Amino acid sequence: MPGPVPDGRLERPHATLAYSATGGRGPLAVHAHGALSSRAHERRAGLFDWTALTATHRLARYDARGHGESTGRAVPADYHYPALAADLLALCDHLSPGAPVTGLGASMGTATVLWAALERPERFDRLVLAVPAVAWAAREARRNGLRAAATLVERRGRGALDAAARMSGPPAVLAGAPQYTTEFDLPEPLLPAALRAAAASDLPDPEALRDLPHPVLLLAWDTDPLHPLATARTLAAHLPNARLHVSHTLAQVRSWGRLAAAFVAEGE
Repeated sequence: MPGPVPDGRLERPHATLAYSATGGRGPLAVHAHGALSSRAHERRAGLFDWTALTATHRLARYDARGHGESTGRAVPADYHYPALAADLLALCDHLSPGAPVTGLGASMGTATVLWAALERPERFDRLVLAVPAVAWAAREARRNGLRAAATLVERRGRGALDAAARMSGPPAVLAGAPQYTTEFDLPEPLLPAALRAAAASDLPDPEALRDLPHPVLLLAWDTDPLHPLATARTLAAHLPNARLHVSHTLAQVRSWGRLAAAFVAEGE
């Protein structure tokens, strides 16, 4: 059985990915975070606690290129979802070359995992997909907002984007989480490129998902127009082996780590 995964760096074209791991021996699970976030931001936010998995799995987390401790360049194409999926696949090959992994993602991370699973389905055994973002035809208004945010940063600096995020606040389901704040964990020179890439990206076409063989756990919350239930329900309807869990309270959201651990244990 493979040994523990050491913390480290993985060299990729035009980027270096920083990753860390917890847990001991066991199969590997890899977690991909949301857009403009990082491992550190998710720890501070205290929402997605996947550590229950470490009882049976090695859990690797990494910063997407340009985010957190990973490096990148100011080229929008580098941050398109299929490009991020290629980084995820390279990390899986690096950390678990001989065995498939469990893919976990949140928001942009969910898109990353889905694009990676479509590209190389044999790389994964199970998928845990949290808060998929607004997608497909409904994404058009979001695209406009992301492009406007990129222009705002270029003209007025990241402080203007931080101020706008504070004004909008978190979705209602997270209102009881005083430590949660929206953060943009990228260097200011990279922010416009990442925002424009998010505007140009989308989840895979639902019809393309019908042949994915993996058991899938979808974790969604309500009252969030940027991560609407409609997206999760469409994914659940097209992924052939999916189950959907919808949370309505913060306490239910904080149970996701235990739900994910129980789901992954079913495959052992």
